[in-house]
Amino acid sequence: MVRQLNRRRVLAGIGTTGAIGVAGCLDSLDPGDDEESTDEDIEPAGVDDGYEVKLGILGAVTGDLGSLGPPIRDAAQLPVTQLESEGAPIELDVQAEDTQTDPTAGISAAGSLVNAGYPMVNGALASNVTNQVMTNEFIQNEVVACSPASTDVGLTDLDDNGYFFRTAPSDLLQGEVLAEVATSDLGAESTSTLFLNDDYGQGLAEVYVDAFEDADGTVEAEVSFEPAQASYSSVLEEALSNDPDTLMIVGFPESGIQLFNDYYSGWDDSDVDILVTDGLAEGSLPGEVGNDMENVTATAPSAAGPAVDAFTDLYESEYDASPSVFNSHAYDASAVLILANVSAGENTGSAIRDHMRSVTSGDGDTFGPAELTEAVETLADGDPVVYEGASSSVVFDDNGDVESAAFDILEFNGGELETSETREFGN
Repeated sequence: MVRQLNRRRVLAGIGTTGAIGVAGCLDSLDPGDDEESTDEDIEPAGVDDGYEVKLGILGAVTGDLGSLGPPIRDAAQLPVTQLESEGAPIELDVQAEDTQTDPTAGISAAGSLVNAGYPMVNGALASNVTNQVMTNEFIQNEVVACSPASTDVGLTDLDDNGYFFRTAPSDLLQGEVLAEVATSDLGAESTSTLFLNDDYGQGLAEVYVDAFEDADGTVEAEVSFEPAQASYSSVLEEALSNDPDTLMIVGFPESGIQLFNDYYSGWDDSDVDILVTDGLAEGSLPGEVGNDMENVTATAPSAAGPAVDAFTDLYESEYDASPSVFNSHAYDASAVLILANVSAGENTGSAIRDHMRSVTSGDGDTFGPAELTEAVETLADGDPVVYEGASSSVVFDDNGDVESAAFDILEFNGGELETSETREFGN
């Protein structure tokens, strides 16, 4: 079932957390320049056989995202494997680094990619890591980053000089979906929030609270928590003390396992409905927690692009597993970066930045994941292409955000995580 997302307040902004901006990020324009975008009109340079494309992958295979990160990294690597196996007329130089889901480690990993001369990077994943690596490494060194998983609303207005893009949708949209599920689907009139004390947790919780209150709901408590704690009983007690109808949790699996262990140990007889976000949309959680978790509903960005079936076939053929959350976004991020690099004809961040939109929304024949090698060949010959992805059509607005997105509503049934509905937003 596909359902259109209620847009009642998306265009109204969300206060200090990160209202929708119109900052320009094209060519040499400063953020905020009012000139019209011209990236779609840029022509591919054309390259010789053997042209080298340098791609960094900044993932998170350890730390709080340790269970979600490896499949995302695999999806980011898949276009490279595909192009090499199909004999694309380019050489691919790829280096992957682990941020450990930690901003300090992330800055160090990003620095390794910068020092090795990589002009473009797929990543990072966690929003607080992305914010730090952009601010401390990528912007000043003119490295293009395209994140498949950083959803913090504040990244929309990052003063990035056009070097930040993301295939993952902003939490401005996910907060709307969560509030709609809580009020319309679950019939909640009151809620509390538990959220990671970082950019991702704070931003998404604030958007959800604003949307819930706009729907005439009451917010009982807003409680932050730190990752990797030995117990979360005290924060659960604070969040649940006024018996809210729903508890919305923003977190990652490593912390989530302990949090849900504590919840089912102390509050298993409560009738509260729990909502979790994409960071906890993890099918292994019931097994880790030892509970079917049937009072939990999750939301996560969906793979709903025009080429999702082709991507799924590629992923399953390569890894003998089904893709999961943010996997299609990771594939698209690498694909677009590679195409922009070939279109630019040089391994410089400024040139790649200027071709990111031309390969997804300019002139030319349309290509998807199944035709990625053909798209590279077309660009190498100096002809334009339009890439349509697996996660979305991958059309970027002036801030580097995607213009359309979809969200899955997921439920834990019998210990399995199943998609019950998909809701779409945008074009």
